[in-house]
Amino acid sequence: MPENRLLIRGGTVLSLDPDIGELPVGDVLIEDGKIVAVAAHLDVEDAEIVDATDRIVMPGFVDTHRHTWQAPWRNIGSDWTLAHYFTGIHAGLSGHYRPQDTYIGNLLGTLEALDSGITTLLDWSHNLSTPEHADAAIAALQESGSRAVFAHGGGAPEWAAVPSDVPHTHDVKRIREQYFSSDDQLVTMAMALRGPQFAAKETAVHDWALAREIGARVTVHVGDGEWGKTRPVAWMHEQGMLTDEVTYVHCNTLGDDELAMIADTGGTASVSADVEVQMGHGWPATGRLLDAGIRPSLSIDVCTSHGGDMFGAMRATIAAQRGLDNAAAEAASDADSLRLSCRDVLSFATIEGARACGLDDRIGSLTPGKDADVILIRTDSLAMTPLNNASGAVVYNAHAGMVDTVLVAGEVVKRDGELVSVDVPRIRRLAVETRDHLLAQAHDDPRLANATLGGDWIPAAYTAA
Repeated sequence: MPENRLLIRGGTVLSLDPDIGELPVGDVLIEDGKIVAVAAHLDVEDAEIVDATDRIVMPGFVDTHRHTWQAPWRNIGSDWTLAHYFTGIHAGLSGHYRPQDTYIGNLLGTLEALDSGITTLLDWSHNLSTPEHADAAIAALQESGSRAVFAHGGGAPEWAAVPSDVPHTHDVKRIREQYFSSDDQLVTMAMALRGPQFAAKETAVHDWALAREIGARVTVHVGDGEWGKTRPVAWMHEQGMLTDEVTYVHCNTLGDDELAMIADTGGTASVSADVEVQMGHGWPATGRLLDAGIRPSLSIDVCTSHGGDMFGAMRATIAAQRGLDNAAAEAASDADSLRLSCRDVLSFATIEGARACGLDDRIGSLTPGKDADVILIRTDSLAMTPLNNASGAVVYNAHAGMVDTVLVAGEVVKRDGELVSVDVPRIRRLAVETRDHLLAQAHDDPRLANATLGGDWIPAAYTAA
């Protein structure tokens, strides 16, 4: 048997490739980490067989915006608004992070994502106060075995005040040269910039020039809450900052003309519907983006308030947009169709995510020639039987516990429902130690004097400078 040859046999295939479509029963052949063939039946004998009976086979999910370092604080802000989050996390806990805290936050968060079928994660890493913090964040991504985009977003000094005149650190040049001299690797690099919402305008111009200097894609928050009503995209357009290498995160409170500017310049968007409706960013922009000709990607954003899997993100996205569409149709007495389908939302979570990361030529669909980032979802539970609509079942019925098998670049990183070669007890222990250390530090910080676990701590609402 040739080495590194694997046949996924007999599953329900959701390829997300329009030329292949959906196969009620199909096979996927993988060689040397690449997808070689996808068909209803492949006559292959000399390959390791993965039995996909009672499984949905599809490309891995792509999360295009996650503040992974915050994983040890999961659910501490489930009852917080965006203003509470800025005080509790950005103006508070973030400043107490040691490099080892950033490391375990990134490792915990990335493995959580991988365990739930997210094979590519854009790590919007904006708590890198020192070069050692950045090194620790990268080390965790590399150790995880996941595909990732390390989006360098500065640290507490850059985010301590809004708007900030602290320029993005030039340590990104060292990081680019030391870790990311090639873009053809499992972990690649981008820059997570504050833009004119959160930085002084001259600082935003400086940061953009730095990204261009090192040749990095840009991801930027725009249109989240009141900050987004300052027409940041229109100003960026005037400065020539809008390109097809920029991903715009949230977009809730942007003007329709600003969305058109993004579309006209080839930009991509990332919707975080779950956190947007929970924290008060504004209604998710999914439908308005589609109206502008932009097919968005999806992201988790933060786990300080809600769960970290793509199933919840897909359900929040489709629920919010269908609610808006149905309300508008009811007002017009024309509620006879749904414009957003489950297949649309699956594409947002896969191929559109790959596009937003600049990786759509490598991942995002089960297309021959692409890297084999593949997941298998169980369909043998009562909740998935009988399987009548695979796309609908993934979006509305499935959950992270149903993810049976995960491959990244052809390597099996989860098998039979368990992550491979991951010391879960160690990671859990380090995560608890980090949380307890930071909580102890918080008690000496007047901004965080009331910080407690259990859901009772509500920080003071952040007030911009």
